Amino acid sequence: MSVELGMPSRAVRLAAPRGYCAGVDRAVITVEKALDLYGAPVYVRKQIVHNKHVVSDLESRGAVFVEELGEVPEGATVVFSAHGVSPTVHDEARTRGLKTIDATCPLVTKVHHEAKRFAGDDYDILLIGHAGHEEVEGTSGEAPDHIQLVQGPDDVPGIVVRDPAKVAWLSQTTLSVDETLETVEAIRRRFPELLDPPSDDICYATQNRQLAVKEIAHDADLVIVVGSANSSNSVRLAEVALEAGAKAAHRVDDAGEIDDAWLAGVDRVSVTSGASVPEALVDGVLGYLADRGYPDAQAVHSAEESLIFALPPELRRDLRAAGR
Repeated sequence: MSVELGMPSRAVRLAAPRGYCAGVDRAVITVEKALDLYGAPVYVRKQIVHNKHVVSDLESRGAVFVEELGEVPEGATVVFSAHGVSPTVHDEARTRGLKTIDATCPLVTKVHHEAKRFAGDDYDILLIGHAGHEEVEGTSGEAPDHIQLVQGPDDVPGIVVRDPAKVAWLSQTTLSVDETLETVEAIRRRFPELLDPPSDDICYATQNRQLAVKEIAHDADLVIVVGSANSSNSVRLAEVALEAGAKAAHRVDDAGEIDDAWLAGVDRVSVTSGASVPEALVDGVLGYLADRGYPDAQAVHSAEESLIFALPPELRRDLRAAGR
């Protein structure tokens, strides 16, 4: 069958930036170096980052992931995940004599500081985020009497504050930028004197990955987002791709979750990955596409990232003491 002139040829585009952000890289390296330095087991409260492959790999090296500190033997070493913890968790660790290494992303820590500052000034704080997410729980714990969760514009009519002139907002760092701004505008319509945080809470990596996926999604037949189901930023990338004009978008943990049926009649495939995804998983997806006749991926660069976060100070101190 002949191909009509002007019909698109097959193409694969790869978002750049994608994958690991500075906070995730720091958290994963923290667990790896802790295992090297202290030996197994090293306990980690919650998943260090929201990616099942990363968690499985660290488990194979001797990391033990727990939901709560009560599962950690007294005196043991425990790492707090990149998503942050509330002050009550720090208190419990001290009470139980645990050696703690705090791998909270510095950008999440910034939001914690903002929560404490607003609470100190006696503001009602509206935290935009998803119920049950570890980051939301950690931030809420910084000022539980001042913070109420707002999951989206639909929650705004039910907000109750003490003084409409003293309301501030913060957000989970991994949300969709557009979704967050829509919620903020809905809040501002109710509370015109709403106070903004001193700087944008959506992290640079989340914003960059969303901008990158918009660039490769607007005329794509299919967008494949590599990332785990509990990764908020990965789930958002698939949603952003559809909003940007992609005909279809699917999130997968790895190439093994791709359905061949998705490729039926598809010429233009775009690929990206969430901020907690190792590049090897993206390579697996590209290999899958190559095996089915798609050409090598062309990277589409929309931003450069050079930020690096130092390892947690308590780990740096112990590494220096050990001559490492």
